[in-house]
Parts: sequence; C-alpha cells; structure tokens
Amino acid sequence: MLQTKDILWGFFYIACAAAIQVQVTPTHREISVGESKFFLCEVVGDAKDIDWFAPNGEKIQPNNPNIQVTRNDETTSTLTIYHADVDNAGIYKCVAKSGDKEAQATVQVKIFQKITFKNVPSPQEFNEGDDADIICDVVGSPVPFIIWKHKGARIQANKDVRYNIMENGHLMIRGIKKTDEGAYNCEARVMETGEINFKMINVIVNVLPTIRARQSEVNATADMGFTTLLACDADGFPEPTVTWIHNNIILQSGDKYSLNEDGSELVIKGVVKVDEGEYTCLAKNKAGEMSQEVGLNVFVQAKITYLNNETATEFDEEVTLTCEASGDPTPSISWSFQNRMFSEGEQASWTRPDQYESHDRNIVVRSHARVSSLLLKNVDFTYAGQYLCTASNSIGQDNQPVYLEVRYAPKILGVVTVYTWEGNPANISCEVEAHPGASVTWFRDGLQLPSANITGVKIYSTPSISYLEVSPESQGDFGSYNCTATNVMGTESKEFLLIQAEVPSPPEIRRTEPFSSSAVVEFDEPDSFGGVPIIKYRVQWRPDGQGWTGKEYDATEDMTRINIAGLTPDTTYEIKMSAINGKGESESSTAVKFMTGPIPSSEVPPIIVTTSMALREPSAPKLEAMVQNQGNTLKVNWIKQDDGGSPIKHYLVRYKPKHVSDWKPEIRIPHGSEHVVLNGLDWNTEYEVRIVAVNSKGRSEPGVLSFRTATEPTTMPGASGSGLSTGAIVGILMVVFFVLLVAVDVTCYFLNKCGLLMCIAVNFCGKAGPGAKSKDIEEGKAAFTKDESKEPIVEVRTEEEPTQNQEGVVPTEPSETTPLTEPEIIFLHLEMASV
Repeated sequence: MLQTKDILWGFFYIACAAAIQVQVTPTHREISVGESKFFLCEVVGDAKDIDWFAPNGEKIQPNNPNIQVTRNDETTSTLTIYHADVDNAGIYKCVAKSGDKEAQATVQVKIFQKITFKNVPSPQEFNEGDDADIICDVVGSPVPFIIWKHKGARIQANKDVRYNIMENGHLMIRGIKKTDEGAYNCEARVMETGEINFKMINVIVNVLPTIRARQSEVNATADMGFTTLLACDADGFPEPTVTWIHNNIILQSGDKYSLNEDGSELVIKGVVKVDEGEYTCLAKNKAGEMSQEVGLNVFVQAKITYLNNETATEFDEEVTLTCEASGDPTPSISWSFQNRMFSEGEQASWTRPDQYESHDRNIVVRSHARVSSLLLKNVDFTYAGQYLCTASNSIGQDNQPVYLEVRYAPKILGVVTVYTWEGNPANISCEVEAHPGASVTWFRDGLQLPSANITGVKIYSTPSISYLEVSPESQGDFGSYNCTATNVMGTESKEFLLIQAEVPSPPEIRRTEPFSSSAVVEFDEPDSFGGVPIIKYRVQWRPDGQGWTGKEYDATEDMTRINIAGLTPDTTYEIKMSAINGKGESESSTAVKFMTGPIPSSEVPPIIVTTSMALREPSAPKLEAMVQNQGNTLKVNWIKQDDGGSPIKHYLVRYKPKHVSDWKPEIRIPHGSEHVVLNGLDWNTEYEVRIVAVNSKGRSEPGVLSFRTATEPTTMPGASGSGLSTGAIVGILMVVFFVLLVAVDVTCYFLNKCGLLMCIAVNFCGKAGPGAKSKDIEEGKAAFTKDESKEPIVEVRTEEEPTQNQEGVVPTEPSETTPLTEPEIIFLHLEMASV
C-alpha cells in the first residue's frame, strides 16, 4: 500500500517534470566564532551543476580551506564553514543549473562573537600636559559599545571638554594632569545579547623634571687640598636621574669627583684654578630632561711668582726691585725694609700705574696689575740688605725676600780719640763698612804697622773691625795713628788719636742725710773723667779729731748717691770723697761735716743696704710691626730696653690714623707681654703707634711706629661651610666641664675640707685646710712652751708707712741691703719668746 508521502512526491514530480527546484537546509543559522557548521542544498529535477556563492557574490571554489563545497550526489551539495569568523557572516546562495534552466536558494549565516579585548595595554604612560589617547580595542558581534569609568564614576564627555570618547572606543584626555593618574575601567556592552565585559587600565602620568641649584654660584679656594660641593635638587615622576656635565664631559665618580647615590651632590676634590667654570646639572626621566647651570668661582691665594735680586753701585742714579704675584682676586703688593713699609698709593686711572712716593722722594713704588716695582733713587750704601715683598688678597698672603747688593767704597767708623796711660795697652778700633770687603792697613808717621822701628803695637782683625793694640811706654807713643781701608771701589783713610789719660777731678759732695748709724751722701760726678771711665769712688769719714776711715764703692752709670754705715749715733763726722780711674785717684773733695742722730727707743739697728745706682725712667721700647693675614690687623712686637733699674710695671699703647687728631683709647698691657694685636683697622690707612714702658719712677719716651694697612679686597669669596667644627665644639664642652669640676672641688675644699684640692694641699704641699689654721697656731705655741731650748722666733714684719718729709724722703735710716728709693723699709726684728 502506498504511503501518503510517496503519493504526494509523485504528484509533485509529475507536476514539475519540466522545472528545477532548490532548497537549502536550514534556511538560516547563528554560529559562534570558532564553531564549524554545514548547510545542505537539495535539488529537485535534473541538475547538471550545483554551485555555492559567498556573500560577496564570488563562487566558492572547492579548494577554499575555511569554506568547503562538496557535491554529494546528483541532487545534493554541502557547504561547510570551518572555524567561523565574523567575516564569514552573510547570505550564501546555492544555484542549480540544467541546460538553460536554473534555480537557487539562500541561507543567512549570522556569526555571533563574544566581547573580546584585542589591544588593551596596561599600564599606559603619558607625559603631563600631553593629549592622552587611552587605548582600548574591543571586538564583538554584534559590535559592542564602550563606557569609560574613573574612580568609580562614569566619564561623561558631554560634560567635560577635556574628555572625548572616540569612534574607535579610545578615551582622549586633553592636557592630561598628574591628578588624572590612576585606574580607568574600559567597559564593553552588547545590547542585543546583554553581554558585558571590562578591562582595568592603569594610567601613569610622567612629570617633566624640575631642577633648582642650592647655590647658583659656589666659591672655592685653590691649591690647598680643599674640596667643594656643588648640589642641585630635582623633582619629577618618575624620579629623575641626575648627571653633571663640565666642558661637555659627563663627570663620573673617581679620583677627582665624587657623586652621592642620586647624583644630586657633586664633590670636587683638590680644587685647582682650572676647575673654575660652569657646571651643568642635568635631570632626566621618561617625561624629558631639564638642566641648571652652577658656577664655580675658584679663588687663589696670593703667591709671589717672580723676584729679582739686584746689584747696584753707590751713587747710581737709581735701581729697581721687581716683584710679580699671582692670585685671584688680584693681589695687592707692598714692600718693607727693616721697619719701613711701602705700598702703592691711592688708586690711579687705568692709563697709569698706581704710585707711592716717599717723603724724601728717593723711594717710589709703582704697581700695575700683578707686578710691583720698588724704585730706589740716588743709591746709598744704606739701601743694601733684605727687602720683603708681600702679596696679599682676601684669601691669604705670601712673603718673599729680595736682596739688594750695593757696592761701595770703604767707610771708616769708630771713636777717633782713645785715652790710656803708660804701661796700659789700649785698642784703637777702625770699624770699616765696605762692599766688597776692604783690606785695612795701619800707619804711624807714614810707616806701615807693624814696623821694626815702632814697637809695642799689635794688630787684630775681624771681618769688619781692625784693632790696633798700642802699649805706650813713653810720651812719644801717644799721638796720631792712621787707618786706611781699600777695596775695588775706592780707598778711605782716617786719623785716630791716642791721648795720655789724666786722673779725674774730685767729685763734689752736695749734701748728706744722716741717720743714727748711717748716712746718705749725695754728690756730683767729677767735671773731668781724665779721658777714661771712673772705676770707683773712695769715701772717707772720721769723728772730729780722730783718724780717717774709708771704703771704696764700685762706680756705675749715673751714680750720685752712696750710703755709709757703721756710724756712731749723736756724733759729728767729717766726710770727703775722691774718684778713681785707670790712671789713678783724684784729689779728695772738700770735707763736709754732719752729725748722726740718736737711736730711736723702739728701733733695733737695721741691716744696712747700700745702693750704687739711682733709679730712673725706662728707655723707650724698640718696636717691630707684622701685618696679619686679614690685611687690616697688625701685630706690634717690642723689645724691652733699659728698665731704669726698676722692673717694668706695664706698657701703655696708643694708636690712631695719621689723618685724624684723636687717639684711640689707651691700652694697658701687662709687664710680661712682648706684643699687642690691633684689630679692625681701616683699610689702606696709614697709622701711628706709640708705646711707652712704665716703672716705679715714671714713663719712658714713646717708641713710635708708622705703617699702612692693606687695600680692602674687592671680592670676598664665600666659605664653603660655616659654623664651628665638631672638634671645636667638643673642646669648648670639655673646657666648660673642667671649669665646673674645679669650681665644685674648690667649694668642697673650703666648706667640707675634702676633694682633690684638699688632697693635694695635705699630701704634696704639707698644708692643712682653712679650718685647721688656728689649731696649728695653738699647737705651735704649745710646742714652743714645752721646749725651752728653742731658738728665738724670727718674725718678718712690715712697719706702718711713716710720714714723708717735704722732700719726699722717708726719715727712716737706710741699711746696706735696702734701696733708699723704695717708699717702704722692711725691718727684721728679733723677739725673744717668754716661757
């Protein structure tokens, strides 16, 4: 029995025998990307060809690897899509042909693709200020749309002109800032399917470095082994790297340079002048680079680079000493010779050099740039010697000696008259100054000495003095002796006289000041010394009607008082004096009478002190000056001269600029000092200093010194550091601690009789504490009472100062051991202790 289906197909075949029918199964299909599907094309009728056409209208060839067409039999053909891609979507067509007959059917293929992030880099970096294009490439089918979020909030481009969501889904941020940095959410959505997916993108904003030098200019000193620091601070993101460049060379850590970890600090070791210049601090990161210039000024201490020793002949018109110096700032140059100082005068115009001219116009200093010349006119032999060239600037100074040799004919010095007597040898000194050295010859009555005809002479010579020793035996040996000195520059002669000495004239007694057992004799020196010094004075005295008693006293310079002792109280005496020199003794002076005083009831005869020299004011000190490194500070040294027989109490110092009349406040310096430092003086100013010595008799004449301070430097280099060093601070703290410790120990010593000071006093000095003094006195008295064999106690006591008479003399009897000029007299009293 025939099925219903077969019957229907039979009727359809009969009806369509003359036509072709095509059907594709299924008629449409959705395929996910990557899936593989096939489609069946069935043909009803006699079809010779069955072909498939792609959505673009091209016939699909059998050899296509992704889309294959297979003819199953005479009526069917299969289209297979392998690993579908979105590009495979579209309408595919199946066409059947038989002769001139053709039929076709289509199938719509939809490719469905999930949201896929193809190019979404993270992090994405931008430079601050740039227009940032944040990339987020998304594919999907249907095509998704993009939403951007930042910090949890949706970015709405229509409300902020800085933001723009581009057609490709990228986010554009105009002029991106550091505050825009952070995580951005790129979210993709497909409305048709409700699919959603997102990616987080970390956006980094790099900031161009900023750089600033700690000091735009740094000062340093060369040639002293110093180091200097150049530093710059750089900011930016990411953290910039810092490099230093000098003369187009990148500096690296090594023997010359040292860099810290981040490169911000450059240490230059052993600074020299060639290190001066501009240093570039370069900061660089991903955003770019910035640089800052730091200038290094290298100052150089003044240094003398050239000096020339010169030779001249006396009476030459002029001679020039030259001194050249280097340094930065340009040094000023001054000259000194012995105690005189010379430097350039007021600043002159650039068309002529600076010039200083001495008052006698024989010494001229000319300075130009780094060269100074000392011009000496009308050359004199006294110009010979060592000159000191001093170059100074604000960094320091340098001193170098230069020597001037003056060639001159001999000059004979010395005392031309010599006194002696028969049998007493005498030296005639012929002191010769000459350069080159001179030979010396002695003559007597035209005969060169020594001579066979002249006896009793000898010649002794040193490099500068020739001594003629004459031992006169008769009056004929006295008279003229000739000294002749000769060198290549010339000859000079001088006559010396050997004169017969005489005994001195007698001294004259002016007054006597009697005491109970002594007297002071004041006298005038002899009017004539007889040509030779007074050696002694003989003083003779006697009571009325008795024989003379005498004593000789050694003579000293300016001696006008003598004390005699061992006199009897309440007795009238005669006294006379004579002077003694090498020739003999003078006649005695006219005798003078005086009467000694009674013995004071409370007085025990003192030990007599004699004095052979009257006290007087000291001699003026000799001054020497030395300019210090600061240039406006002067150290004045002095050499103590004759103290007048009384110790120097102190020195008084006064100084002032020469162009003003008022002196600076007087400075009092202790007697043991030998210098004073004058600070804070005016620059380029001539000063006058006066120093007097003071003893018990009064003040000396002032020692006077003139000098000129250095020119004020125009450039003051800054110090690379300031403040006290760690060593100085530690030293100060140690001193403070030591002072506090001593103060506590002294307090313990006086209050509690303990401590280190107490230990020293007891164990080393044999002293007890302050509280034990009265106890020791009592024990001493008790010991003396118990032991009657003890010797009498000797007490040294200073009497109350007695009232002076109108002449200022204390009417207390002088002794042989106490100077009469002292206002106080110390007595030694012997007191017998009673038991």
